[in-house]
Amino acid sequence: MYSREEVKQLKQLFWTKFGQFMSLHSAADGEKVNWINYKTGVRHLYFKMDADQNTAKIAIIWSHADAGIRTLMAEQFLQYKGLLHAILGEDWEWDMDSYDAYGKPYCQIYKTLTGHSIFKETEWGELIAFFKPRMIAIDEFWSSAKYAFEIFK
Repeated sequence: MYSREEVKQLKQLFWTKFGQFMSLHSAADGEKVNWINYKTGVRHLYFKMDADQNTAKIAIIWSHADAGIRTLMAEQFLQYKGLLHAILGEDWEWDMDSYDAYGKPYCQIYKTLTGHSIFKETEWGELIAFFKPRMIAIDEFWSSAKYAFEIFK
């Protein structure tokens, strides 16, 4: 069991190392990108990575407060589902009705990896191998699809 401070430090160290590793890669449009805090340019639309003691998750999340806007964004993503999965090279889960810990609704397209812990440095290679190609693929997808989402800016 780790203290709250140890959890914070280990997570911070992992994400710092991941960011350093990813800094070697430019975005699909050739620009420099902050892979950990990826800016989509669309409010309430995020590319998020997370890991804990047993699970790693990468997701495209949209969380606009207006259910109608969330639905329109979902419809837009559905129009691009074939392109997204083709670039990813795999199918992801689609969850259009989630709620965070505070009861705030959101939609997500995500992939998880179980059985690996961010708290074990010996497993960081597997976590990086999980996140890296998927984040690069999301960026490649976004470089093509982002124009269809400008209406939501």
